[in-house]
Order: sequence, then structure tokens, then C-alpha cells
Amino acid sequence: MLIPNPLVRRGAYDAALHQVMNIAQARESRRWLSHWSVLNPGATPVWQLPQLAQRLSVGQISVKDESRRSPLGSFKVLGAPIALLRLIQRRWPDRTFKPEDLLAGRHAQDLKDLVVISATDGNHGRALAAAAKSLGCRCVIVLHAQVSVEREAPIAALGAEIVRITGNYDDSVQEAARLAAAKGWQVVSDTSYEGYEEIPRDVMQGYAAIVDELLESEAAAAPCPYTHVILQGGVGGLAAGIVSYLWERYGARRPTFIVVEPQQADCLYQSARLGRPATATGSVDSVMAGLACGETSPLAWRFLQPAVDFFMTVSDEQAVDAMRTLASGEAGDVPVLSGESGAAGLAALKVLAGSPALRQQTGLGLDARVLLISTEGATAPAVYAQLTGRSAPSVLAAQAEWLARNANLLSH
Repeated sequence: MLIPNPLVRRGAYDAALHQVMNIAQARESRRWLSHWSVLNPGATPVWQLPQLAQRLSVGQISVKDESRRSPLGSFKVLGAPIALLRLIQRRWPDRTFKPEDLLAGRHAQDLKDLVVISATDGNHGRALAAAAKSLGCRCVIVLHAQVSVEREAPIAALGAEIVRITGNYDDSVQEAARLAAAKGWQVVSDTSYEGYEEIPRDVMQGYAAIVDELLESEAAAAPCPYTHVILQGGVGGLAAGIVSYLWERYGARRPTFIVVEPQQADCLYQSARLGRPATATGSVDSVMAGLACGETSPLAWRFLQPAVDFFMTVSDEQAVDAMRTLASGEAGDVPVLSGESGAAGLAALKVLAGSPALRQQTGLGLDARVLLISTEGATAPAVYAQLTGRSAPSVLAAQAEWLARNANLLSH
């Protein structure tokens, strides 16, 4: 299902939005993150898939591979530490805590009584637990009923205290807020709600480091190298972080933005239909665990409503098919390790490319240059193997073999 956004506009980046998120803050966040030992050094790769592009009748498919960002295996590792660093700066304004010293744990004694808490489907909680461990504060993570033990174990291994509830993700967000209010803890969430926007803003600003890295070698006056950017939905945080950067940089010449969600977790799609932050109409539970969110982040919606051209949904089956396509390196492309939520962008592209009407509606022609962000790898290895029929190590081995044969075709 695809819906055009009736409120979208083109033009210069809104001044009011610039006060909330901007390129300068994204670049500062990226500089701070460069000091964190949890992150792998250097940029994450951008894989080019020319054979798949030819098959789908588009000019170019580029996949930014966030599974390589850190051993944690997802883009979420860019948001939680930035939010935690900025929280500490606000809480102790008279202290000259340097980000590099905080990340190295040099102020752990000062932070030992700070307790941060968040709900998660897995990846954000893992990132927050890792950041809290590095800085030396306590971390509590609220998990809902659909979060598997396989996703829980690495969070607990980082020292986080686990709280289990019987509801869904949105219930876990409410429980985290309740516990924080009752115990004097600090919520560090990637979704906003009434009276809670600063920290989600910081998380989203951390995600913008992806596109700052991606465009680092592009000349300031050059046009955007992509005509279409397809972004995963969830509560909207990733999409808002990426959209804000590209809109500020390119203004009216920005690419076409398309946001994709699971059919049963369509809160952004419904927001576009109703013209305001809305809730999902389905069960929310999805194989795309990181996108199984029922309520739109109001702060993220402030950026998505004026900038995203189309909102769409895909089925769990389509996401799994996209995972398999990436893993297999169909028709000779490099194999890519992409998890259930990571492959949602390709699932959307395959749906659009397979329909002449949707191709025309979205301007997806033979010269389209499409950017996808594979937001995660096999963060639940057993689930990945079950869905794709391949183990994560086997896909990475096939990728290494491909690279040895075709190193000259790699973009980064």
C-alpha cells in the first residue's frame, strides 16, 4: 500500500526545524562518536547492486550497510550514546566533561548514581546498555512480550537490568516512563511524547551521522547523488534524522523520500492519511521487530510531515524475501547481511519497481538512483537463519569471497 503525502512541500529547510536538528549538530555528534571504542573505525560500506538494479529497471541501487557499524550490529548505536552524552552535559552544566573522557569511562565515579531506562525491541536497548557501560552509569531496559530471549541476552550481557512486561512495545514505553517517574530515573528513548522531546531529538541527531558520513566526499554545490531515498519507519526517528540532513543540505533539490513500515505497524502511514501523529491499525507484532511500533513519535512527525513524499507498507513475507535477495547476491551482486528491519527498504523498492503505476507515481524511472539503508545485520542470528535458510557467518563468508574477486567494484 502506498499513499502520497498531501502536505509535502519542496523548498528551503524550515528555520524552526533547523533550531531542533541541523547539519552542524550532526557533524558534532559524529566527531564525538569517533572517540567511542565500541564503534568500528572508519565508514560503514556502501554496496552497489548493479545486477539487481538492472533487474528492477532502475539506474542504481546503493545500500548503506549499518551492520558493520559496531559489533552490536545496528544503526541504533549512533543514537543512544549521543543522547546520553548530551543528557550529562545538561545535568551537570558546571562540569567540563569532555565527550571523549566520558566515553572512556574516566568519569564513572561521578556518574555511578545516574540510572537510565528505556523500552526497546532490542537494538536501541542494546546500544543504550553499551553506552551506559562505557560511561559508568546504571541501565534498566524494559522488554515487551514479543522480544525474544535471543535479543534479551546480549542486552543483559552488557550489564543492563532487565524488566519484562506482558504487553507490546508501546506498553513497554509507558512502563519505562512510569518506573522513571517513580524512582527518579532518566528515560533515554528514541520516541517522543508530551513533555519529552530533548532526548529523542538527540537520538535522531545521532542517526544523521549516517548521511554526513555518506556525503563526506561530495562537493558542497553538487546535486544529491540519489534521486530516491527509502527509509524505514518505526516511530519515525531514523527517517527524521536522515530527512532533516538531506533537506537542509539540498533544499528544493532534495531527493524523493519514501518511508516504509510493516502492514500491521502502520502508524506513519496512518499519520499521513490523517494529517497528524496517529497510531497503527494492526496488531503491531511483525517479523520486522525494530519497526513493530504502534505510535508515531510527535517530534519525528514534525520533520516527516512536510518532507516525506510517500508512505507505504510491506508484508512480513516481502521483508523476508528481501532479506534472501540481499543474502544471496542475486545475479552476481555482493551478498549483504541484512536483518528483518534492515531489508524493509529493499522490500519497498521491489514492490514499487514491480508496478508500472507505482513506478510512475513515485518517479522511479530507468535513471533513478536509489539509496537504501540496511539498518541492521543478523541481530537475532537464529531468527535470521530460520528466515533466510542461511547462517550469518555463511553470508559474510560469501561476501568476503565476492570482495576478493571483485574488489574494484566496491564503492567504498
